[in-house]
Amino acid sequence: MKTTRIIVLALAAATLSGTAVPVLANGKAKVPPVHVEHEDGEEILVHKGEASFYSQKFHGRTTANGETMNQNKPTAASRALPLGAKATVTNQENGKSVDVIVNDRGPYVDGRVIDLSRSAAKKLDMIEDGTAPVKVEVKPSEQPTDTAREKVEEKVDQLTPDSQVAQGDARRNGGSAGSSRSDTVSHSGSGK
Repeated sequence: MKTTRIIVLALAAATLSGTAVPVLANGKAKVPPVHVEHEDGEEILVHKGEASFYSQKFHGRTTANGETMNQNKPTAASRALPLGAKATVTNQENGKSVDVIVNDRGPYVDGRVIDLSRSAAKKLDMIEDGTAPVKVEVKPSEQPTDTAREKVEEKVDQLTPDSQVAQGDARRNGGSAGSSRSDTVSHSGSGK
């Protein structure tokens, strides 16, 4: 009973103070879908939503790919983009952009698509506000390694309707038309 009262009071206080309370689906934060756009004849991954940046307490901790989190390097966390992928993040309010490498998973807050290192957030001029609406673009041709390029191309294939039809046909015929990797997430961001 006490716990319920505390939760209700916390939610009411957050609502009255203007603090956003994330809406969770099945205990998971909702993530806007990643989609494919065409630019200069290339299919690219695009993820639009809100960006935030890492709290200082994460500096020095181990990221999902095993690196040490460094607030001074242009890195980011994404739940939907492949680890190792290079992404261009553009602040939709001021047009400023920064290139980052996805080396971690997160953020786990409703509506957020990327969590940036402090140095990347500074380049987007979002330190004061803490969050910003962004467009995240991932081009296969700009990946730093062959492995990252392959992961991005695989993700594009997963999200391209023609590819999904071909995969379905192959499954019905007993074959397979592609593989999935453990660090890719469905376009809904649900992780399923």
